Amino acid sequence: MFIGLTYDLRGAYLAVGYGEEETAEFDSEETIEAIDGALRRLGHRTDRVGHARQLVSRLAAGDRWDLVFNICEGLRGVGREAQVPALLDLFEVPYTFSDPLVMALTLHKGMTKSVVRDAGVPTARFAVIDALSQLNQVRLDYPLFAKPIAEGTGKGIDGASIIHDSDALAATCGRLLARFQQAVLVEEFLPGREFTVGILGTGDEARVLGTLEIALRENAEPNVYSYLNKEECEDRVDYRLVSGGADETVREAEQIAIRAWRVLGCRDAGRIDLRCDLAGRPQFVEVNPLAGVHPHHSDLPILCTAVSTSYDELIDGIVQSASRRIAVAQGAPGWRSVPPTGC
Repeated sequence: MFIGLTYDLRGAYLAVGYGEEETAEFDSEETIEAIDGALRRLGHRTDRVGHARQLVSRLAAGDRWDLVFNICEGLRGVGREAQVPALLDLFEVPYTFSDPLVMALTLHKGMTKSVVRDAGVPTARFAVIDALSQLNQVRLDYPLFAKPIAEGTGKGIDGASIIHDSDALAATCGRLLARFQQAVLVEEFLPGREFTVGILGTGDEARVLGTLEIALRENAEPNVYSYLNKEECEDRVDYRLVSGGADETVREAEQIAIRAWRVLGCRDAGRIDLRCDLAGRPQFVEVNPLAGVHPHHSDLPILCTAVSTSYDELIDGIVQSASRRIAVAQGAPGWRSVPPTGC
């Protein structure tokens, strides 16, 4: 196949003046090289397209691909991860990972929790705070946990994210509202074990790749998988492969993860994060339908390495998953591989 690569290159954004934190979710040249290399070793031809604005130019010029391997995070707005999928849908170009609806929904942590909660997936009680005036309406049990509603990579999460009283709640929410200019998710703190479950596939074909338990070292910020802990994960975090076959709690976490993945309509590959409550019961925390794929630094490839799945096998699994569902879609009435004349 002829596969285009869409991505936000962190170095390019830093070079024009964007900051370290606001580009934290963007990818390094090493990641792009790794994906490109894997696709070529798998027998595909590749074309590095770049970010959304570069994609717009290429589409307008008439360029097309059999498939786009999309890892664009976007820069602005709670729908930023949906921008590239929406463009590709408009031009009927197939792509990897989830569609615009799923990408926009799952970036908003509060809406995601509402959907999975209503589907019966266990998740901690929560509130969404758009303004400090809403804090007097919060009816949750302390301790609480607060984070920005639509950020990843642990952005906005640190030791102050765990909240024990109303004064701390107001201070933390005020700081996050001002800093990120978006709503704050406040939920009851989950003090137990933390897992990330890797998933490959779509719908009924989705399966658990494996599960890592996140264990913070003594030199890490305690109790939180924070921005700093994630940025320096090689020194601060142990990723322990755990098995649902040997551990009932892990087995329950994996069952919850698959259920949430299917409820939300996620596709091809990604991760579900869970944490246990005081009674040791796993609770859905959030989903990453556009999981990082740095070969050594990102959780999903780390997990694959732990279960003896090579990086090339992961990339091939993603492409094969996308290819299967695209083949079904192309057989549906109304599909066009190119826009009709006059468009």
